[in-house]
Amino acid sequence: MITGIVLAAGEARRFGGTKQLHELGGKPLAQHAIDALVAAGVDELLVVTGHDAVAVEATLLLPGEGRFVRNTAYRDGQATSLAAAFHEIAEDSEATVVLMGDQPGITESDVRALIERFRATRSQIVRLRFEDAPGPSLLSREIYAEAGHLHGDVGARVLIASHPEWVEEVAIDRPAPRDIDTPAGLDD
Repeated sequence: MITGIVLAAGEARRFGGTKQLHELGGKPLAQHAIDALVAAGVDELLVVTGHDAVAVEATLLLPGEGRFVRNTAYRDGQATSLAAAFHEIAEDSEATVVLMGDQPGITESDVRALIERFRATRSQIVRLRFEDAPGPSLLSREIYAEAGHLHGDVGARVLIASHPEWVEEVAIDRPAPRDIDTPAGLDD
């Protein structure tokens, strides 16, 4: 079983509002990550909410295998959202693809590439490598406990830096999709 996690709990201070709800391409920003995971065929989907959780949950559409996980400690950083998700993950989950709710350019094929490489290698971490930057990662069950104990505003990059021998990279032949950090980013 492959799990998909969307991190959509942040306050978006630089954006000046709940950016997960702002539309891009006719749908809420965080919906793009949800749709990529669903289209890639994940078996379980967890969307972590926190800031403005009621509005975010009311706006986003989840499939039958999807559910929201509330992170009450979202102000303490991204690691708390990962921990919240890992506390709710299915016991038979083999690996988790983690996407940010503000990076709408990650595609179904990007997610499939992570899953396929994991199935071929069984690496602890599989990470996308775009032409100009690293991208989202897949984390195997073997490191869920370690990932769930991270602190602060960090994600898998800390595990990658600490354990480069765990990492299998998937080369993606295009520039990294942009993160939407300000309202102007919605217009680019």
